[in-house]
Amino acid sequence: MKEGKKNRSGQVAISFGMIFSIVLIIIFLGFGFYAIKKMLDLQSTVQIEKFLSDFQSDVDKMWKSVQGSQSVTYSLPTKIISICFQDDEFENVRFNSKSLIKGTNIENIDIGAILEEDNPFCINNIKGKISFTIAKEYGETLVTIKK
Repeated sequence: MKEGKKNRSGQVAISFGMIFSIVLIIIFLGFGFYAIKKMLDLQSTVQIEKFLSDFQSDVDKMWKSVQGSQSVTYSLPTKIISICFQDDEFENVRFNSKSLIKGTNIENIDIGAILEEDNPFCINNIKGKISFTIAKEYGETLVTIKK
C-alpha cells in the first residue's frame, strides 16, 4: 500500500515540474517576441533619422552651390505612406503613416515654390524607397523639391 502512495506523489511532483517548465517557456517566448518588436521599432526610427539627416545634408550641398539639380533616392520604412511638404514654421516636412511620426523642419528649402502646384506637396513611398529631385536655379537663394 505504501508503495502506491509514493508513486502518486512522484507523479504529482513531475506534473508540477512540467507546468513550471511550460510557464518558463511561455515567459521566454513572450520576452523574445517583445525584444524583436522593439528592435524592429528601433530600426524604423533609425531609418527615419538617417533619411532626415541625409536629406538635410543634400539640401545644404545644393544650397551652397550656385545652381544644380540632383535626383535622390532614400530608404524609409514601409509603414510610411508618403512624405509631405507643408507651409508650417515648425515642421515643413511631415510623414503620412498609420502611426504618429514626428515631422521636422528642413532648412534652406523654398516652401513657397514647392507648394505652388500642390498644397501639401506629397511624394509617395514605393516599396520602402522615396525618390525626388533637389534643384536650385541660378540666382535663387533657396532649394526646391520636384517629383
